[in-house]
Parts: sequence; structure tokens; C-alpha cells
Amino acid sequence: MLGLQQGYSGLANKKERLNISKVTYHHNLFCKKQKFPILKQSFQNILYLCPVMARSLEFDEEQAVRKAMEVFWKKGYTSTSMRDLTDAMQINSSSLYNTIGDKQKLFIRCIKHYTEMRIRATEERYKNYDSPLQALENFIRDGADIITTEPNSCLCIKATFETDGENVEIQAIINAYDNFNHQFLQNLIQSAQDLHEIPDNEPADTIADYLGSVFIGWYNSFVLYQDRSKILNMADFVIRQLKR
Repeated sequence: MLGLQQGYSGLANKKERLNISKVTYHHNLFCKKQKFPILKQSFQNILYLCPVMARSLEFDEEQAVRKAMEVFWKKGYTSTSMRDLTDAMQINSSSLYNTIGDKQKLFIRCIKHYTEMRIRATEERYKNYDSPLQALENFIRDGADIITTEPNSCLCIKATFETDGENVEIQAIINAYDNFNHQFLQNLIQSAQDLHEIPDNEPADTIADYLGSVFIGWYNSFVLYQDRSKILNMADFVIRQLKR
């Protein structure tokens, strides 16, 4: 009986465990009187399997969020339906509401996951450069590549245009990501200036702000014209301007 209660400790409260114990007691008494040992054993097997069955119904929440992020990234917030999300996450709508919440709450989770993923990738990619200028050049070219080669471009830029800054939580996550990119660029620019790789006639903070605006402009240009060469030419132009 103790083993049965331990098996249910994570699934039922005290009252539920007491009810299960009562059912088990009466069933065991019936089986003993009727001499149905096989039936008794089958009943106990079902009870012991219940926690395992319940665990199999759970889902990997982080994996589900990643799948939902890919849908939002491809279709955008407005065009994504709850059916699109539940199909991709391979769960039903009730499971989604009970674990994460509605579409907007899920989108917030996806934006947060996306920005954390991008920050980790940036820190990993640029940690071993000896020359700040070389790292800065590659950052600019990487930005042009992301805008023009990734099928879904930048999820944060998409979210900014779609939500128009109306959702406080989403905007806070995007702002934090923008602040990271700004600070990252500013540090590279300042280091390049300190090593006399680029002129120091403009503050590093101002140049970082300028580059952030440039990336958004490239995104808009590519959405309108789908001209990769135009964006790459502008990236080369920006790099030349930094060196003057």
C-alpha cells in the first residue's frame, strides 16, 4: 500500500490518495474472497502504470516553444493561427493554454527564446577575433547576410513592425536585445578606435546607433526590392566610411 501511495505522490493530493487506497482495499478484499489473483494483479499493474502513462502525456515545453518560434518567424504574428501553432508543437489547444497560455503569451516566450539564441550565437562567433575592426566588418557583413539569405530574416524586426510597440513585454525583450547589440557594437568600435584601426572623430556610441538604424533600413529595402546585391554594396560602403 505504501508503494502505491508513493507512486501517486506526484499526481494526486492527499484526498485523492486516500480515495485510491480505499478503492484498492475493497478491490483486494473482493479478489481475495473470489480467489481472482490474476484480476488482482492486473488491477495493481494498471494503478502502478498510471504515473508512467501520465508522464508520457507531458511534452517538452522548450522544444514546443522552439517549434512555435519557427512558425511565428516564418508567418509573422498576425498570420499565425492557433491551429498552425498546435500542429507544429504537436499538442492540443487545451495543453497549450494550460501550460503556456494564449497566443500572445506564447509569442512572448518565442521572442525571448529567439533573442537569447541570437545573443549566445553572437558571443560565440566573435569571441576569438584579434582585430576589433575585423570583427566589426564581419558583424556588418553578417547582418547583410542574415537580412538577404535567411528565409525569415530577423524575428525581432518583424515583431517590431507587427506589434508597433504596443505590447510592453514584447517591446521590453526587443529593447533588451537592441541594447545588447548596441553595446556589443559600441565596444568593438571603441576598441578599434583605441587601436587606431578606425578614426576616433565620432563617438563610438553614435556610430553604434547609426549602424543599428542602417540594419533596419536594409531590412526594409530588401522587403521592398529583394535585391541582395544592393544590400551587400551598402555594407561595403558602410565599412569604407568607418575607415575614413
